[in-house]
Amino acid sequence: MTANPVIPDYSGACINNIVPAILEHNVIGEGWIPDEILRAKQVVILLIDGLGYEQFMKCAKKGLVPNLKNFSQKMIQTVAPTTTATALTSLTTGKSPSEHGLVGYKIRVGTQVLNALRWTTGSGSAVEEINPISFQPVEPFLGMASTVISPSEFESSGFSDAHLRGGNYLGYWLPSSIPMLIRQSLDSGSDFVYAYYDGLDKVGHIHGINEFYDSEVSSIDDLIGRILISLPKGAALIVTADHGMVDVGDSLVFLDPEIMQLTEGLSGEARFLWFHAERGSSNELVESLEDMYSDIAWIRTREQILDEGWFGKDISAITKSRIGEVAVVAREPVAFVPQGAKGPNLKARHGSLTTAESYVPLLTMLKS
Repeated sequence: MTANPVIPDYSGACINNIVPAILEHNVIGEGWIPDEILRAKQVVILLIDGLGYEQFMKCAKKGLVPNLKNFSQKMIQTVAPTTTATALTSLTTGKSPSEHGLVGYKIRVGTQVLNALRWTTGSGSAVEEINPISFQPVEPFLGMASTVISPSEFESSGFSDAHLRGGNYLGYWLPSSIPMLIRQSLDSGSDFVYAYYDGLDKVGHIHGINEFYDSEVSSIDDLIGRILISLPKGAALIVTADHGMVDVGDSLVFLDPEIMQLTEGLSGEARFLWFHAERGSSNELVESLEDMYSDIAWIRTREQILDEGWFGKDISAITKSRIGEVAVVAREPVAFVPQGAKGPNLKARHGSLTTAESYVPLLTMLKS
């Protein structure tokens, strides 16, 4: 696996800079987003959840992406942690996690843990208690009017309010509707359309990175072929992703009970797990985690992670309070789970900063 964590360069070719480059014609996109895409009058961004660069290239070598093989191809970075809630928010706001504050999948808020995708805590829905707009105050899409095409079931969710508010939300129940919704939006005068598809991530979680994953990538390529047919001349299509994935299978590392005695609580996720230390136990916790898990994970204190810029620069006090004192970040294909946990049986996972999880494709095409 990766020798050192892949720390995002939030000032360069990273997913947080795609939207500013397109909407503001920002020079930050020059050199890694083709000029013809930056100059296009209408742009569609299609985010494929779970399509890492390494996985894409393996599928391309197998001949599974006949449409995408004709796109201009770049390898860019996603954010830390490599998880959907954080990455999608960075994409839509154009900001690093330290700026928008959605710093993980499960986030410590006071004495509770917020599931950012479902916007729930242990008490159920948290939309009333934890206001999505206050929690994530940065306006998506630079405050500009945009069209959002995403699953209908997500339209009224807290997470959608946090990272998609202000857009004209067009929901779909089946992916076959995506090309038509894109075409209708562009024909009605939209200059910018953001579309999201989460099927590949689901397949990876359920089946792993195998023939099922390959089959879904092939279906996505067919979908992109139909999108290309539906695009008007002169429109640009950008295909990218929020993270890659790693096959973990049944390689679960159950946390030692002695570790948990030093821990007040956990947040994050199984490949980027935050430990919130009991008062006065931080140093002992770090030493114990190093002794037990440093052969398969990077052990970092909060201060080390912030100093190394994993989340970006100038993290606020509020955002800092949402993360733990120590992180265990998987280097090998394993998942860290509490003893007796009855979580989902996920075959492929993400969250860590390995190359397989951290690099995503930037695939672009101008309809001629």
